[in-house]
Amino acid sequence: MYNNSMPFSLSEEEQKNLLIQARESVTAKLEGRPPEYQFIAGDNSSLKTPCGAFVSLHIDDGFGKHSLRGCIGRMTANLPLEETVRIMAREAAFGDPRFPPLKKEELPRCQIEISALSPMSRCPDPRQVKVGVHGLYLIRGSRSGVLLPQVPVEQGWDLDQYLEYICIKAGLPPGSYNAPDAELYTFTAIVFGEE
Repeated sequence: MYNNSMPFSLSEEEQKNLLIQARESVTAKLEGRPPEYQFIAGDNSSLKTPCGAFVSLHIDDGFGKHSLRGCIGRMTANLPLEETVRIMAREAAFGDPRFPPLKKEELPRCQIEISALSPMSRCPDPRQVKVGVHGLYLIRGSRSGVLLPQVPVEQGWDLDQYLEYICIKAGLPPGSYNAPDAELYTFTAIVFGEE
């Protein structure tokens, strides 16, 4: 069995601050000004810990439903978490190739979600993956794909569907996670967002 616990935790205040920093990073870019970050984390803060993170933007369609408007992240990072989140927030808003750049009038309808990632662990047995707990990262040859831990829960997938969808995400044939030359990794995430 492998252990995939987070090396740190984030207090409610730190989570709130990361969301404020992410929104300010996007707002400043839309307004054409330098960002102004109010909170400076102390040296012992988890915000100073280097780790991977994803930032997702969900936009209200006007009928009470939210749809993805952008999502970009890094599996690992050598920058402090707060800097990674700032960069990924801008990338999610303006650099996700699946969407046009965010417009100023869209931002008030957007909610920001952040996933702070644990280090990855090689997964020796795909049947040990826990849906809703483990994110997946699959590499085979020059192809790779990632699914965050919350995705299978949001989609209603069971373990078999989750494992097949990571293959699809990587652009690989079904069952590729079992191939001898495939590398399957798991990670956990602290996921939080604006409500």
